[in-house]
Amino acid sequence: MFEVALLVLIVLAGTYMAWNIGANDVANAMGTSVGSGALTLKQAVVIAAILEFAGAFFFGSHVSETIQQGIIDSDIFINQPLTLVYGMLSALLAAGIWLQIASYNGWPVATTHTIVGSLVGFGAIVGGIEAVNWETVTFIATSWVLSPLAGGIVSYLLFNFLRKKIFYAYNPVVATKKLIPYLVFCFATSLALIMLYKGLTNIHLELNFFQAILLSSIIGLISALISFLAVKKISPPLIKQRTEAEYHPEVSNQLEKARRHLQQVQLVSRGAIQYQASELLNEIESLSHSLKQREQDGRESAEYAIVEKIFGYLQVCSACFMAFAHGANDVANAIGPLAAAIGILTTGVVASHAYIPTWTLGLGGLGIVVGLATWGWRVIETIGKKITELTPTRGFSAEFGAAVTILFASRLGMPISTTHTLVGSVIGVGLARGIEALDLTTTRYIVTSWIVTIPAGALITIVIYYLIKAMFG
Repeated sequence: MFEVALLVLIVLAGTYMAWNIGANDVANAMGTSVGSGALTLKQAVVIAAILEFAGAFFFGSHVSETIQQGIIDSDIFINQPLTLVYGMLSALLAAGIWLQIASYNGWPVATTHTIVGSLVGFGAIVGGIEAVNWETVTFIATSWVLSPLAGGIVSYLLFNFLRKKIFYAYNPVVATKKLIPYLVFCFATSLALIMLYKGLTNIHLELNFFQAILLSSIIGLISALISFLAVKKISPPLIKQRTEAEYHPEVSNQLEKARRHLQQVQLVSRGAIQYQASELLNEIESLSHSLKQREQDGRESAEYAIVEKIFGYLQVCSACFMAFAHGANDVANAIGPLAAAIGILTTGVVASHAYIPTWTLGLGGLGIVVGLATWGWRVIETIGKKITELTPTRGFSAEFGAAVTILFASRLGMPISTTHTLVGSVIGVGLARGIEALDLTTTRYIVTSWIVTIPAGALITIVIYYLIKAMFG
């Protein structure tokens, strides 16, 4: 009866943790798309729900390290397996509580960040300060500082590049049509490489780095070809159709005819008639100039709208991929401690790795979807609208910067935070338009929440651990 009650509590805690991952982490993937207007909130929730669950259930990892990232000395649990069960339960509940607090306030904090803090608190009270591998914790914390800086720099440079090559170009639509295939190739290759390189071991498809690069490049080339054929259909008549809606094109022709007639009247007349003809001629020339300027402004506005629409499609595709990859790679953050506790309760042995049953992957995927659908809008609103004003080009720059940073960090073996990287990228895009383009109050709140996440997770874990131990002995 004791083991059954503990098992039920652990399953509920794992589900609660997954719910909060959906409310906080998953919202990051869709935040820029919603903020830029590429997707509505409802569309983002539906798309992310499908892809997150598919990634978690069909491609989610079936193996998880019991003591994540070597943060705690596992030898201290050999003779006290139930202590580890209490610890995993405490860590799940503490991480879930902190993520819920953060999500309620719209703070985008990292799930891994929270779990690390929880495990540090648990390890410190069970085995003492020396039981925690502080070198590993320091390395992880350092990477969390470097990742938003790197993402911000890449996104800053990319957005400035797009402004120079597209928005300052004589014909922005033509410039976009020329540039898009190259951008799509780089972006699709980077995203595919993130997934393929050590990302498909869950389905027993292991590729070395060079094989992953080759396959990713092929995917990138195919994507670039598709984008080239798609944007080729965009033509100037689309622009003309939008800019001529305000007035009939015959207006300009008739004004030109009137101008020529008044010039003739001015030449053959004298006195008051000549003066009045001159006045009318000046008014017609002024009106004609005004219409031409309005037509030019409308044409430019329409061209920029088409450019943003093109990048909107790219942004939606990238958000879909990030949501799928998140479900496949990060579901174990919620289910890993659950699986470790289940393994101990069923076998009585502390293993270095825990097998994750398929039903727990489904449970984690379902929890993530529910969390996104219920509270995800809070973090989506922060990332998409409160840090800086986003458009599809700015959102694309942020997602591209985040993806490239994640790719290189993974290659270097750095355990970075996707949340920190994406937020840093959004800030970088905002800085490209000047410091005044950022909401510094929101940015300060976010950075503060990052700083307090580890100690908050640790303290909450300690309190819950002692409560659980008092309940179960």
